[in-house]
Amino acid sequence: MCGRYVSPDDAAIEREFNLVRFEWTFPPSFNVAPTQNVPIIRWVEGRPQGACIRWGLIPFFAKGEPPKYSCINARIETVESAASYRGPWKRGQRCLQLATGFYEWHTDEHGRKAPYYIHLNDQPLFAFAGLWDRSIKPDGTAIDSCVHITMPANELMTHVHNAGNNPHRMPAILKREDHERWLHGSLEEARAALNPYDAGLMVAYEVTGKVNSPKNNSPSNIEPVPAAAWRP
Repeated sequence: MCGRYVSPDDAAIEREFNLVRFEWTFPPSFNVAPTQNVPIIRWVEGRPQGACIRWGLIPFFAKGEPPKYSCINARIETVESAASYRGPWKRGQRCLQLATGFYEWHTDEHGRKAPYYIHLNDQPLFAFAGLWDRSIKPDGTAIDSCVHITMPANELMTHVHNAGNNPHRMPAILKREDHERWLHGSLEEARAALNPYDAGLMVAYEVTGKVNSPKNNSPSNIEPVPAAAWRP
């Protein structure tokens, strides 16, 4: 389960994806938490479009009310069949949920639990494979929200992510060349883009426990503490 991550600012996204400038302005966040608005890219009227929407899917049938269960991660095993996700999956409501890194928690041989920061060495700004949906409140207000897909961990993440209720999982991170087919390819093409990221292109290291609280949002969150980096 990926419950915290680091997101880029508006200018970095526009440079990376060659977007026409949108009416959005936001700084990077070093401790993104569920229910916050996060930057995504989705396919609208034949072109990529950026938006900031709620992280934590509110299904279209929920009338704008967040469900009692968590909808921040959609398991790849059930994304095509689970009630909350099968609608946006079948409708092709896919998005890129944008990040520069993410956190997972590791328990060592002494039972000490600590956060680790994971990033890529081939994509400084990357995308989780996400879905989005729109739910309408009784007063007519529309709420757009998103969820990203998780899958069984690769070799690196199996070592790192061994804590919590859903260990040995990782977010579905897209290769750069798969962005377009995820956004507007067929269902078969999109499904084929969902693969564990190459462990050799990922780096993880321990960071300060400050990230345990979303109130702590600082570049110092991703500074390594004295510890050896995990590499496969």
